[in-house]
Amino acid sequence: MALQDVCKWQSPDTQGPSPHLPRAGGWAVPRGCDPQTFLQIHGPRLAHGTTTLAFRFRHGVIAAADTRSSCGSYVACPASCKVIPVHQHLLGTTSGTSADCATWYRVLQRELRLRELREGQLPSVASAAKLLSALMSRYRGLDLCVATALCGWDRSGPMLFYVYSDGTRLQGDIFSVGSGSPYAYGVLDRGYRYDMSTQEAYALARCAVAHATHRDAYSGGSVDLFHVRESGWEHVSRSDACVLYMELQKLLEPEPEEEASHAHPEPATAHRAAEERELSVGPGEMTPGDSRMPAGTETV
Repeated sequence: MALQDVCKWQSPDTQGPSPHLPRAGGWAVPRGCDPQTFLQIHGPRLAHGTTTLAFRFRHGVIAAADTRSSCGSYVACPASCKVIPVHQHLLGTTSGTSADCATWYRVLQRELRLRELREGQLPSVASAAKLLSALMSRYRGLDLCVATALCGWDRSGPMLFYVYSDGTRLQGDIFSVGSGSPYAYGVLDRGYRYDMSTQEAYALARCAVAHATHRDAYSGGSVDLFHVRESGWEHVSRSDACVLYMELQKLLEPEPEEEASHAHPEPATAHRAAEERELSVGPGEMTPGDSRMPAGTETV
């Protein structure tokens, strides 16, 4: 839904929708309310939450995210796509304000396409991250909220960068962004290895997002999984987060036979251990835990 439809604003010159925004103070607000006061009171309460992650390994870069778009306690969309294709070899995860993320990725797509036409070659992941950081840093302090992980494969191999709306740009192997990122980091730090196989990387990404959606109230829906290879990116799967978490819990449950063996040890084993203890101790010796007196010291 467009911002003009939310605010019920219409250009006075034309009857149709206009791409131009009104002057400051021209938004439609309830009668008797000052526009600036109304936005200060009701604007910051719209909290956002998500779980996105990305990590690189020897076979490329894995990007995964949940599909729940929330606005405070209201679930705006349960099946949104938070991994956006930027180029044929480049993906980006989105965390923050959905409108800001979509707008800046559209700008980045345009700039990378123009650079490809001018230079005649694919832009590198590092240059794309630097370009996005430079573009957004000009609007620092204007309440932009964009936190993204750029995943791609260029001449240097698999690359991963984290870019924030204040101009921050970091390069690394593992990034998780969103309100569910602490839970996802707990799973990633335990099971991540650079020399993982492809199936192990898929299982690790699904497990991390599924556990985060179970603990984080703002994350949920499904789990989107993408893989960036040397030949380009591909959408691997979309799995229901609740079903995926239940399957993981069943895999961690111990089998009934193992529980019975730990709870009730075999009596023959205990009896055999007692016999070996008696044979190892002589008739005139006493073990530290034995309260019986030796035969030679008994008195009548």
